[in-house]
Amino acid sequence: MMNFIQPSGWLVLYKIFKMKKVSLLIGVVFLFLMLMTSCSSPAIRLFAGRYNDTGGKGLYLYDVNLDRGTFKPVSENDAGPDPSYFCISGKNGNIYAANEVMDFQGEKAGGVTALSYDKKTGKIEKLKDLAVPYGGPCFISLSPDESYLLMANYSSSSVSVVKLDNKGLPETVTDTILFNDKEGRVSHPHMISFGPDGEHVYLTDLGYDRVVVYDFDNINGKLLPLENGIVTFPDSTGPRHFTFSRDGRKMYVICELNSTISTLNVDEGGRLSIIQTLSTVTDEFKGKSFCADVHFGINYKYLYGSNRGENDIVTFRVGTDGNLEIIGRTPCGGNWPRNFVVDPSGKYILVGNKRSGNISLLKIDAKTGIPAETGKGCEIGTPACLKF
Repeated sequence: MMNFIQPSGWLVLYKIFKMKKVSLLIGVVFLFLMLMTSCSSPAIRLFAGRYNDTGGKGLYLYDVNLDRGTFKPVSENDAGPDPSYFCISGKNGNIYAANEVMDFQGEKAGGVTALSYDKKTGKIEKLKDLAVPYGGPCFISLSPDESYLLMANYSSSSVSVVKLDNKGLPETVTDTILFNDKEGRVSHPHMISFGPDGEHVYLTDLGYDRVVVYDFDNINGKLLPLENGIVTFPDSTGPRHFTFSRDGRKMYVICELNSTISTLNVDEGGRLSIIQTLSTVTDEFKGKSFCADVHFGINYKYLYGSNRGENDIVTFRVGTDGNLEIIGRTPCGGNWPRNFVVDPSGKYILVGNKRSGNISLLKIDAKTGIPAETGKGCEIGTPACLKF
């Protein structure tokens, strides 16, 4: 055992103490750096589609650090003419863009363009495109098994089903439904997508003020009208986009023409009934406003909708009965919020403001669920669709 009474013993003790101090200092610094790093989330990929009739390739990729509010351009990609909306495969990462035109490859048609995406490099390559009859598609979605694409063709009053081959490429159009004018009204399909049950397909028809429910023939790729599967809204309501509660028992439809949002019951057979309707704009607003998009927050406690004209994001609290209560309004950070998206962490909302040509960043208050402007974002032109 060392005798620390002797001078040599004191020297050894001092050296040990000094070494421990250095180790402790290094540990403190390392811990501090770890905490600093964890306070700022890493960059995530944001896809942004836009109309390109005024130039540009149409599909943009950004590395976004939401905590810092930075948008780093990664690539600009050719997704065909006016890729106003797109969906992304969960299987192979393919991107499918709806080309919102009335003339595609010399045909009276719209189009769908398939692109590959490499997560590591961020490289996007055009794979194949296909003409879709009649034209004017404004929405596109995938079937649950990713064998088909569903397309709502606003300008041509039609919907289409596109079969994908075993590589995920558009192969052929298996179904087209053309809605004829009636009583001086024109059909305008705006959104078509499978419901949470994976069996029924839902279509908002803005022109006919209705939501139509279909069964789906997965073998032949056909939409089959569901008996008593149409719910009508008051004239000039304009149902546009929709989303479902976590359990699939409630559907929320945001309506463009009269700036309202409706809550609907979904029965076990997929049929709908309206149980609540609220205005999305304030009583004091006297201008013209048109609703656009609707999305849940990450925990399904809050629902968000966008008003084009009043130019804000409305926050709704979802009650235990599924009904909505307006609890807040947030300026959208631009003009004409056509599309918005909640980030995967549930902390932020990114808004694509079409007329001001920018993407704005809002931060959601974790306690209230109400977003606030951050003053950050990026310029892009005419953003029409945002997805992570």
